[in-house]
Amino acid sequence: MRIFRHSLRLMQIAVTLLRHRALGAVASFGGVLIRPSPAESRRARERGIRLARALQDLGPSFIKLGQAMSVRPDLVGREMAEALSGLRDRLPPFDAARARATIEAELGAPVDELFCEFDERPVAAASIAQVHFAAIAAAEEGAAPRRVAVKVLRPGIEEAFARDLDLFMALARLLEWLRPSIRRLRPVDVVKTIRDAVTIEMDLRLEAAAASELAENFRDDPDYRVPAVDWARTAQRVLTIERVEGYNIGDHAALDAAGLDRDELAEKLIRVFLKQALRDGFFHADLHQGNLFVDADGVLVPVDFGIMGRLDLDTRRYMALMLLGFIEGDYRKVADVHFEAGYVPPDQSRELFAQACRAIGEPILGKPVKDISFGRLLAQLFRTTETFNMQTQPQLLLLQKTMVTAEGVARDLSEDINFWEASRPVIEDWLLELSSPRAQAELALREGRRLLREMPALAGKIDRIADLWLREHENPSDRPDWEGFWRGAALTGGAVIAVLLLLDLLL
Repeated sequence: MRIFRHSLRLMQIAVTLLRHRALGAVASFGGVLIRPSPAESRRARERGIRLARALQDLGPSFIKLGQAMSVRPDLVGREMAEALSGLRDRLPPFDAARARATIEAELGAPVDELFCEFDERPVAAASIAQVHFAAIAAAEEGAAPRRVAVKVLRPGIEEAFARDLDLFMALARLLEWLRPSIRRLRPVDVVKTIRDAVTIEMDLRLEAAAASELAENFRDDPDYRVPAVDWARTAQRVLTIERVEGYNIGDHAALDAAGLDRDELAEKLIRVFLKQALRDGFFHADLHQGNLFVDADGVLVPVDFGIMGRLDLDTRRYMALMLLGFIEGDYRKVADVHFEAGYVPPDQSRELFAQACRAIGEPILGKPVKDISFGRLLAQLFRTTETFNMQTQPQLLLLQKTMVTAEGVARDLSEDINFWEASRPVIEDWLLELSSPRAQAELALREGRRLLREMPALAGKIDRIADLWLREHENPSDRPDWEGFWRGAALTGGAVIAVLLLLDLLL
């Protein structure tokens, strides 16, 4: 039954790709040209546009697939990735009666009891959900109702995604088997990334939790405010959140009429994004203009927290040092950071990699600082690292795509935005904080905890080695003092645990 279902879906996919003349785009995956000619770039961009139209027609799962591929220029090429980045989750709305039924089933009460007002007309309709404006009666008599936005999942969306993701995984595994050279690009991991993202997007409690975490990270920041979640009216398939009052960040006429400084807003956006990525390791990864508003006081207010990115401490440190190395023209530092992070295999030449980084950095240094794009710099770096067998880092590709989007919004606000002046204080402050005694102690504690987690497995390996050695050495006089060894190991382990506990208490 599963094979039959997949076969029917593949036929539908093939017909749609043929109708849009997009089969050539699919066939080109993995055959990325490092330095395409203008004619090759134009053809690749045209193929990408046709593929984007085909994916749009194939529905929500394929829109998500296209969005995931848009952060993989190493897999589909830069031109096609840029064409796919234009895919937006815009679909016709579903009937308001079905939205009401979902709300009542999830929250266990009639819509008219939950909300004193409920607008039947959706204000936005995407591949996974649509949004309705509503209001909640105030607890105090005479107070104004609380205005909210209610996000409701599409009926049957979970089953539709499950079927298509199962097909995507089968095709990715087949692709890796048929073309072993493409394994470095990790197509199976691409599907897993889509699956993980969709799992979060289809449980609106997780989106609510993401909004809550982001709000907590910026609770004392005067430049950024996250709308409050109404947890009493939020469930797996329904999210109720504070309605944003303000101006869309792309509405320049409204911003100017309100007397808001667009240059200042552009700088705020860059600083806020870098605080999320570097300081917190948790960033809004869908920062297009439709998801950003500005209130009357000039505070940035985001919406739609379904796509978020995470970076661990080591990756954030790598990013900060790498960016500083490029801007300072210290290409040896850039190379050292890549090798120390393990992104470039140790059998590669550090000197040649530093030379390749210089080829990226020197043209940048020749430009005015305000014209430097961190996102484009990262894109060039990732293309260059293919030569050095650098394994694809999906979390960095998502960061790079989001950075390009954030820079595009900022540059649209202000052509004179100086990205380096806006971002350098954030980068330097974070690196200074990272080198503080407290941060170093936290790093030692984290590494110690990792070692403790690995100790049982290590002990088991040592035990097996000892057993094999004893079998080979029957003479007791040849045998080492294993009892003394384990006594020493126990004392050492105890000392490590004691130090970690002390650090934990102090921190």
